[in-house]
Amino acid sequence: MKLYNYFRSSAAYRVRIALAMKGLPFEYIPIHIAKGRQFEPAFGEVSPQNLVPVLELDGGERLVQSLAIVEYLDETHPEPPLLPSSALARARVRSLALAIACEIHPVNNLRVLGYLTKTLGVTDEQRVAWYRHWVDTGFRALEARLASDAETGTFCHGDTPGLADLCLVPQVANARRFDVDLSPYPTIARIDARCRTLSAFQRAAPDLQPDAE
Repeated sequence: MKLYNYFRSSAAYRVRIALAMKGLPFEYIPIHIAKGRQFEPAFGEVSPQNLVPVLELDGGERLVQSLAIVEYLDETHPEPPLLPSSALARARVRSLALAIACEIHPVNNLRVLGYLTKTLGVTDEQRVAWYRHWVDTGFRALEARLASDAETGTFCHGDTPGLADLCLVPQVANARRFDVDLSPYPTIARIDARCRTLSAFQRAAPDLQPDAE
């Protein structure tokens, strides 16, 4: 398999964690989105949305959208499972993952931040304030859910890492890059710290990737 990705992309980071948890080898294809390489014609043929990640399978099929890729990997390589066995528990885990992937991440990704500065002309200070506002808004709700729910354990759901955790850790990593104060979110910080002791999460970390800067 080939994974087209960028070391700082939260979405690509999720897929790297899943691949590492499943023990699946892949060829790392770097696409430097901060330099606009995603808009080059060759990559446009790979990803019409000009987004990473893209997972190219052995047969040449290409999968896009990180959560769709992760669930494909979980269905085709079920051990270790990334989703719990019951329908209710799976719904809980997916809702936690989607709260990050659909509510926090989209308004803070590189395209949005670039539009704020290059098109709307906001200052760097305003851009950082925007980022921190939406992370704090999302983390407050996520912390409340995790801290109050008996289903939360060592990880987001019970004592086994899964889909929600591989969304959480990249989002926390990005929050740290923007100096977001994590002290109001002790449950999030605790789960993130525990995940980062695991080899799969460590191997997927941005600073260990071939294109890390």
